Amino acid sequence: MDIEQGEQDSATVLSGQVVAVPETRQLDILVELLTNRGATVRRVPLVSILDAPDAQPIEAWLRNFIASPPDYLIVLTGEGLRRLLGFAQRADCEAAFIDALTKVCKICRGPKPGRALKEIGLKPDMLGKAPTTPGIIEALEELALGGKRVAVQLYGEEPNLLLMNYLQGRAAIGIPVAPYIYAPRADEDKVLELIEALARGEITMMTFTSQPQYARLLDVAKRHDKVAQLHEGLTRVHVAAIGPVVAAQLREAGVEIAVMPESLFFMKPMVTELVKLVRRSNP
Repeated sequence: MDIEQGEQDSATVLSGQVVAVPETRQLDILVELLTNRGATVRRVPLVSILDAPDAQPIEAWLRNFIASPPDYLIVLTGEGLRRLLGFAQRADCEAAFIDALTKVCKICRGPKPGRALKEIGLKPDMLGKAPTTPGIIEALEELALGGKRVAVQLYGEEPNLLLMNYLQGRAAIGIPVAPYIYAPRADEDKVLELIEALARGEITMMTFTSQPQYARLLDVAKRHDKVAQLHEGLTRVHVAAIGPVVAAQLREAGVEIAVMPESLFFMKPMVTELVKLVRRSNP
């Protein structure tokens, strides 16, 4: 095969394949890798928690936190802290944010935020009396909050008026940030459409690039009594896992893995393995 013919073959090798692609931070990259090889891509919203769509207020909050660390930081969820770290990384201030965190009294609602702190070498200074907003408020009763600056990592788009009003009543200065949102209900309808498309044989391949993707797919299937339909549909497609962690999760759930990169666990090697699979099937 000459070079020109090889390039033409590469551009059409996945022609006729319909690939379900769950969203990811690099979704457009993965879609381009597949469509450049001739595949038809079906995007699927398999993440139930998303970054806040407007990064500007999050980045402004981070810059203020770094420039003038507050007296306290209330961490309500581990997810929230990880999302803040993601925003900080993309704004090129992650190290400065972590350094500022070392100077602040960190109050965690429960063990999950504590685990998120541990991932960056830190630990909670205080825990809520219970892993709830009232539990946090009960712990705050022990502190002199008048005039103190209290940063609050909110969850979802819920303003947590109970906590914020409490801080105001104690003459504290509340500094809230909401780094993530919950996916809209319309996304769940799209997940159901995918399960039905899998069952009808409309999808030929599906990629998985993170553990939450299959977890969300299964969760939606359970809520709508479609687990058997989901598993039947997945037996009809070639499933690609980006790496061994995702592959282990899928295999444990009874999902057969068609391809996985051998060593470099990234999107391009995963697509390369799908191309090899098709070429083996169509010599």
